[in-house]
Amino acid sequence: MSAPMVRGPLQWTLVVPIAALVLLSSTWSYHEGPILLTLIALGLVGAVLAAVHHAEVIAHKVGEPFGSLILAVAVTVIEVGLIIMLMTSGGDATATYARDTVFAAVMITVNGIVGLSLLVGAGKDRVVSFNASGTASALSTVIALAGICLVLPSFTTSAQGGEYTTFQLGFAAVASLALYGAFVVTQTVRHRDYFLPVTADRYGRITGLLDADGDDHADPPPAREAWLSLGLLLCALVSVVGLAKLLSPTIEHGVTSLGLPYGVVGVVIAMMVLAPETISAVRNAKRDRMQTSFNLAYGSAMASIGLTIPTIAVAMIWIDGPLTLGLAPTQMVLLLLSVVLAILSISQGQAKSLQGRVHLVLLAAFLVVSVQP
Repeated sequence: MSAPMVRGPLQWTLVVPIAALVLLSSTWSYHEGPILLTLIALGLVGAVLAAVHHAEVIAHKVGEPFGSLILAVAVTVIEVGLIIMLMTSGGDATATYARDTVFAAVMITVNGIVGLSLLVGAGKDRVVSFNASGTASALSTVIALAGICLVLPSFTTSAQGGEYTTFQLGFAAVASLALYGAFVVTQTVRHRDYFLPVTADRYGRITGLLDADGDDHADPPPAREAWLSLGLLLCALVSVVGLAKLLSPTIEHGVTSLGLPYGVVGVVIAMMVLAPETISAVRNAKRDRMQTSFNLAYGSAMASIGLTIPTIAVAMIWIDGPLTLGLAPTQMVLLLLSVVLAILSISQGQAKSLQGRVHLVLLAAFLVVSVQP
């Protein structure tokens, strides 16, 4: 199957990102009324779908694991910008916004994206295969980042209420960047083969790596088309975060009117921002490229922590108010269950659809306790 291409002046993949950006700029100062909010929601959905398309074009050009890395980093940068914009609105509830959004991103990626990919890739009777060594390296980095940035603050005593002192926050930021940078070098330079899609026999035993082009021998798109997709991807991602920002007051009002915890806002925003990666991962799972799906899932979780926390640490120089990073006991239990389940799912380099269902049930449990702690 060949990669999606960008041809013709009226292709929807060309029109939608630009239209979404125009919609964002024209409604930034005024976005009230049900009709306008509906248009913003439709523009958000279109921008998400366009982002997936152009990310896949770029991924097909540069190959794995660079393609999934580009999408993970791009979406996370946008997520960071959204978190900072919402935190600047002030109020006591914003103290936990970064924590709730990052934790939601981790749960959605580690359980939601992985679960859907396994469910789609394995189907009813199949066994999917992937490189256990590369996937375990990614998971171990996610675990270390989550432990330092989200779990440890709940047990330190120098600051109260799950907060870090300035020195501790600085250490967490440096450690996060160091871990993320070390993983990127490992993934793209030192041990790149461990993160490439694999081929397997009928019993799920790995027989080799997928073709170099990465998509069933299809030719990569020309450089001009890849650069065009990169520009349109940036337009789409900026539109996603901007339109999500415009919708966030409506979401916050809905959450408040329903009597739900404020953390639900972070969950909803994380789901919207991670939609491009989710769709892309599921599409790769359908093509028997489970390693790419895992690269997207764990890479997104890693980037969500490893890039967000250092940026928030710097932003706290200008943002007034506390920053609560430590997870609540219920969240720590869910994180522990997710880690144990992820280790069991990837340990043998093979998985069945059952593991996908278990991951999705755990994601459902997270959503339930988010709505009703």
